[in-house]
Amino acid sequence: MLEIESGLIDAMIAHSLADHPDEACGIIAGQCDSDRPIRFIPMMNADRSPTFYRFDSGEQLRLWRELDDAGEEPIVIYHSHTATEAYPSRTDISYASEPRAHYVVISTRDEDMPEVRSYRIIDGIVTEEGIRVVAEYSPASK
Repeated sequence: MLEIESGLIDAMIAHSLADHPDEACGIIAGQCDSDRPIRFIPMMNADRSPTFYRFDSGEQLRLWRELDDAGEEPIVIYHSHTATEAYPSRTDISYASEPRAHYVVISTRDEDMPEVRSYRIIDGIVTEEGIRVVAEYSPASK
């Protein structure tokens, strides 16, 4: 199950709506091995497409190096779908390369009611997981 602060959900939705009708993408980083997303990092969709997203390779390389230097990893990798449900496409599944990450898909097909769902994608197998939204992380879960 993905446990995430409500402000981070709001940030992903806001980014997705701002980039609509193109797909938005980004990550939420956290300390390695913590499974706690804390640092919201919107990224540029290099394809600027309503049906596909791709991180800019230079931006991604710089970010992954920054994460390594900070002892962080991508806890959440998110992107939006502008005209379909919040479920990973075949392309999304084929590009999923972070087995520890939560893959969050935000559907903005109904801009008044965005749909947010989370998945684990490991070796091409998609497993939907619940999302527990908290106002803020409790000290006990730190």
